[in-house]
Amino acid sequence: MNILTLNKIAACGTARFGAGYAVGSDVTEPAGVMVRSASMLEMEMPASLLAIARAGAGVNNIPLVPCAEKGIVVFNTPGANANAVKELVLAGLLLASRKIAPAIEWAKGLKGQGAEVGKLVEKGKSAFAGPEILGKKLGVIGLGAIGVLVANAAEALGMDVYGYDPFLSVRSAWGVDASVHCVASLDEIFAACDYITIHVPLTPDTKEMINAASVAKMKDGVRILNFARGDLVHTGDIKQALADGKVACYVTDFPNDELLCTDNVVAIPHLGASTPESEDNCAVMAADELKDYLENGNILHSVNYPDLVAPRAAARRICVLHKEDAAVVPAVSAVVKAAAVTSRAKKGFAYTVLDVEQIPDGAADAIAAIDGVLRVRCL
Repeated sequence: MNILTLNKIAACGTARFGAGYAVGSDVTEPAGVMVRSASMLEMEMPASLLAIARAGAGVNNIPLVPCAEKGIVVFNTPGANANAVKELVLAGLLLASRKIAPAIEWAKGLKGQGAEVGKLVEKGKSAFAGPEILGKKLGVIGLGAIGVLVANAAEALGMDVYGYDPFLSVRSAWGVDASVHCVASLDEIFAACDYITIHVPLTPDTKEMINAASVAKMKDGVRILNFARGDLVHTGDIKQALADGKVACYVTDFPNDELLCTDNVVAIPHLGASTPESEDNCAVMAADELKDYLENGNILHSVNYPDLVAPRAAARRICVLHKEDAAVVPAVSAVVKAAAVTSRAKKGFAYTVLDVEQIPDGAADAIAAIDGVLRVRCL
């Protein structure tokens, strides 16, 4: 099978495919695609394409619903870069407090002053004084893989941490330190916290969630960190809040032209996952997800189809991607006698796996003809 790479993918990931696969940026008729930041939004998806694996968490560079309509499963790698982002967020907390970035730039300007540098440093350093984070209240919006690590690390550094996530998973809940205050509303975060860090996906509901109205509910002098997605924060509103002094500092991993060179903005060039460890972790996870789906029909960490991982119960496996419709599974089951049938649904799309000893002639075509079926694979 052919695997097309749209970005440079760590070799430790591409090596996972092994014999029987051709992996590269120039392969044709790919069964799978591995991608990092390259945009696939305007890409014409080849008929051969079965799955896309994003080596990272965000998937706004991939057309999720159109892919689902074509029976193309899209994977991401949640948690693979979580530690890398957590470490940069912790750096962001200190950058927001201690005016480190402007202080370094100021110190560079002392070059050429010779023996006077030490005196000038002592005279000028007071302009860059800032508070410690110890004992301050940190609000963590979103307690997924990254948010949980940030919350726990900040707690260990002596901060008083508040967490908010209306969709908190059981796994994440178990991972959150018991001393983290899990609150029921964003307004509690806004009212209580000295620092606020955002760790939610960009959706129509979360776009520009930090805006003039939400900032007005925050404490004066709040410091806001955004290492999730740039459009979670309204640029014009955050600039006004900085100018008014309502927000003391905005640290973002997503610079834009309006924010660059703005006072009290620390603009980092999207370095959250830029570590060799993170890139390796993402590449390995993405390759394993893709390989398991192509070879065994298992879906783990899909963003447009439900997860379904099941051991084979018979010699052959029929994989059916279809619309979420109660009539589809009985109709599919009527075509073949299966040793096991497993089905899951998610946001209008569903996935059904049938394990059979033999696949009768014409069965795949008969299943494909059922109303609502989008794709059939026989393994």
